[in-house]
Amino acid sequence: MKTSNEILNSINTFIEQLPYERKPFSLYEPIQYVLSLGGKRIRPALILLTYQLYKDQPEDIMMPAVALETYHNYTLLHDDLMDNADLRRGHATVHKRWDANTAVLSGDSMLVLAYERMAQVPADKLGAVLPLFTETALEIGEGQQYDMEFEQRNDVTEAEYIEMIRLKTSVLLACAVKIGAILAGADEKDADNLYQYGEQLGLAFQLQDDLLDVYGDPAVFGKAIGGDITSNKKTYMLINAFLLADDRQRRELHRWVDAKEFDRQEKIAAVTKLYNEIGIRRLCEEKINSYFESAKQYLARIDVPLERKQPLIDFTNEMMNRNK
Repeated sequence: MKTSNEILNSINTFIEQLPYERKPFSLYEPIQYVLSLGGKRIRPALILLTYQLYKDQPEDIMMPAVALETYHNYTLLHDDLMDNADLRRGHATVHKRWDANTAVLSGDSMLVLAYERMAQVPADKLGAVLPLFTETALEIGEGQQYDMEFEQRNDVTEAEYIEMIRLKTSVLLACAVKIGAILAGADEKDADNLYQYGEQLGLAFQLQDDLLDVYGDPAVFGKAIGGDITSNKKTYMLINAFLLADDRQRRELHRWVDAKEFDRQEKIAAVTKLYNEIGIRRLCEEKINSYFESAKQYLARIDVPLERKQPLIDFTNEMMNRNK
């Protein structure tokens, strides 16, 4: 049995050693660059840790695990281009280090590489894995489109927001654990329960991301806080602040959301103060805990010894304690 840290180390080593032998190198260099920037490696770790519920030697399925990490980083590469972001994990984004055309073309090639790597699963599992991966990729695009459309709307509901983050974030975590289960030979019931486990975990994880963007320690969180507030992102927190605010608080929220010019720190402080008055932090924490507890219940339905579950449990507990 491998610990989650041992699995993370093996993922990083495998990624570092991936060969890029096709030409021109200028097309593949940005792909290698993006994957070298690190990150939490949550998705490949979830595949391997889920596989380990049933079988030893999780490194046997390292290539499909890295396929999901390749796909995830492809979405980040294109997200950065769409957002015109300067930095990713403290380093220049691809379109800044190279140019926008390179980001588009290398991103497209990265998507194809993700499929090539996923196709290296055993032949008898390909018929189950590839449709799941493809459906997930389509859903993530749908979630991204909803996210873009929500930027232009002021009537986004909580249910719409939850569905958007389910598509944009949760389904990839769910896909990871289900692929791990399929490759380990788990029965259909276990695979479906594990998919639900990953989905609930993903919802908790994304809502925690929203919370940390307001209340996180930048040194621990890894980026400046308040970005969602300054961009008026329709998060669970902002949606519920409008719903629960009294008339004065709602007017103040509207004033800051509608402001075309503002001091960044002043806006963050003012909106955070309103969140504190309305009780948004507690509400969001309760929602996160609700999804995380739901995830645990799905994992509890998997009939394998606790010691086989422990590395997965340890990893997800660490995932959900990023601010501590």
